[in-house]
Amino acid sequence: MIAMTIAEIAAAMGAQLLRASDPTAVITGLTHTDSRDVRPGDVFVCKPGEFTDGHLFAPVAVEAGAALLIVDHELDLDVPQLLVDDVVVGLGAFAREVVARVRALGTLKIVGVTGSNGKTTTKNLLRTILQEVGPTIAPRASFNNEVGAPLTMLELTEETKFLVAEMGASGIGEIARLVAMAKPDIGVVLSVGLAHAGEFGGIESTVIAKTEMVSELTPADVAVLNADDHRVAGMAAATAASIVWFGLGPNAAVRASDVHSDATGTSFTLTLASGESRPMRFRVLGEHHVMNALAAAAVAESLGVDIDAIVTALESVELAERWRMQVLGGRDGVTIINDAYNASPDSMAAALKTLAQIRTPGQRTIAVLGEMSELGEFSGEEHDRIGLLAVRLNISQLLVVGQNARRMHISTINQGSFDGESSIVDTADEAFELLKNTIQPGDLVLVKSSNSAGLRFLGDQLGELFSW
Repeated sequence: MIAMTIAEIAAAMGAQLLRASDPTAVITGLTHTDSRDVRPGDVFVCKPGEFTDGHLFAPVAVEAGAALLIVDHELDLDVPQLLVDDVVVGLGAFAREVVARVRALGTLKIVGVTGSNGKTTTKNLLRTILQEVGPTIAPRASFNNEVGAPLTMLELTEETKFLVAEMGASGIGEIARLVAMAKPDIGVVLSVGLAHAGEFGGIESTVIAKTEMVSELTPADVAVLNADDHRVAGMAAATAASIVWFGLGPNAAVRASDVHSDATGTSFTLTLASGESRPMRFRVLGEHHVMNALAAAAVAESLGVDIDAIVTALESVELAERWRMQVLGGRDGVTIINDAYNASPDSMAAALKTLAQIRTPGQRTIAVLGEMSELGEFSGEEHDRIGLLAVRLNISQLLVVGQNARRMHISTINQGSFDGESSIVDTADEAFELLKNTIQPGDLVLVKSSNSAGLRFLGDQLGELFSW
């Protein structure tokens, strides 16, 4: 973080300063909401949560060396404390001030990324490209909400050239609040789908929320939009920014052609808005990730990165993120694809299509699927749709894990052509016991679910079981 005094941080947050014998003391450490991450000189945010309260862990943070606490009530601890009504709001105000100070230096460029699917992958690809150009800050894991995004922003230093801000939302207004903290120079919208549809209240509300990424951009800014998604394409009317379109179709300025995927990745020809083209081999599994690569390439070109540097960086990436199309196993020719970090109807369908697309003639495919959460009233029909898709793609066997995903199993067994090839268990442990006895040499296995279903650990177990 940039150097700021305790008094300056308090003023930025509108906080009451408590137990600070020296308000001019300078803070340069990182900011955390997890006391286990705190190191000497850091700031600890005592955030109340659904199941516990960060204030309870403040003594641990102080023992670890926290130099400053952000609290909503005074604690009996001999360390400076900033008292605010809402620590999350205070955290956002703190981040906004740090961004503004680094912005004032005139060298920082901010890229905001949103979309129903692909945010984390695109963010990671951008970090890989841009860190070769200059100091780059991007979120760890999926730090993309009202807490995670500010924590990332607070990592800025005077030397930072690029901030890649992943901006997620589960409701209207949330992206707008993040944009107010760090208005992008380049705003990216990847897709609009049914992810979190239950929380948004429908696809129309999702469109409104995602449009917040580009609605405040100025004519000097750039909006990078998916030309193949009609809902994203419609956002062109809502922004004053210049637009760079990406996609597979002829209307895209940044596009992929001659696309071919297999079990080791995807080959395609990358064409930039300048008209320059290069063949490339993208090793992140799944043809759907090509769109994320195109978005990253469009941003990089807009920031002045040349095509050879873009291709070299993209070709260096083997894994978008742990638990995202992560290839494991290998013993006895068994391949485990662990894609169970998250799941929406679109990403579930894309993963199943990849499973079908990369199988070799005669190879058996097994889909181990769990619940797609946060779909609200759409949950039943979307789980039905995925079950039917598994049948249409001729997936060899389906194993559904958890009663919340039961309709996937029911929809498959209702299809005569799939009778007896689908089964259901209640837990990941039961699934593991079943699979370790039924997976055969040469099998191709996909594990996919929302994070809450916990199947990512099942994928790890299977990967370890069939590792060399």
